[in-house]
Amino acid sequence: MKTRRSERLIDMTRYLLERPHTLISLAFFAKRFESAKSSISEDLGILRRTFMIRGIGVLETLPGAGGGVIFTPGISKKEATEFIEETSKRLVEPSRILPGGYLYLTDLLAEPNLLRTIGRMIATQYSQSSIDVVMTVATKGIPIAQSVASFLNIPFVIVRRDSKITEGSTISVNYASGSSDRIEKMELSKRSLEEGSRVLVVDDFMKGGGTINGMRSLISEFNAIFVGATVFAENIKMDQELRDKNVTSIFKVENIDTNNKIIRIEPGDYLSKTDFSYFE
Repeated sequence: MKTRRSERLIDMTRYLLERPHTLISLAFFAKRFESAKSSISEDLGILRRTFMIRGIGVLETLPGAGGGVIFTPGISKKEATEFIEETSKRLVEPSRILPGGYLYLTDLLAEPNLLRTIGRMIATQYSQSSIDVVMTVATKGIPIAQSVASFLNIPFVIVRRDSKITEGSTISVNYASGSSDRIEKMELSKRSLEEGSRVLVVDDFMKGGGTINGMRSLISEFNAIFVGATVFAENIKMDQELRDKNVTSIFKVENIDTNNKIIRIEPGDYLSKTDFSYFE
């Protein structure tokens, strides 16, 4: 059944947003809406301009018989900067201080809007990279991994510190915890990661870097490729000389004064490491 342009625009927008990084042919839309390809091209032109103006992402047209359109979600540097500034105000709330120099982040990482923005930010950083899978460690990194994976339209896998019978056979590694100087173990199901996969690691908080290093070792055991890692926040007091240069943080915890209940937060290196030119 033929549809009006307004109806087509709404349905095309929904379809594209739900299928990022996926090539969709003009013929598909023409058949879906019983419309001429010329009309579909005009519709896509409207969406392309709107997506760019509103900072939603980039809608790119690939010419030729096998061409079509690909939607790449992203965020502008202006919006990312505003998010960091606003979220910093929430991170310095004294009630967030936990024993051992940790911050309470669970409430923030349970907010859908905040998680979507984090997902868009990390997806923007790796939008021009070839990523096959997102990896995190149970449990607090899971919502971040799910958000990033949805914007990159790829699977995510969860590394665990204990065996689960539902995981089947696993591969495990021992690693040195950067925060406690203990030897710990993490493992991943053999079915979770294919050889040669390009892996992006995400996590909520990096205190000593041990967990990130452990996941990197686990990736090597699968003969996969570690592309990089991005964390929501990191402890600036960790040994910067030992810090992996492929790790990015959105926030840095400069100091936690447990006696006076004062938290000092500064932006991480996310803004300086991310190329926003494709989305601006």
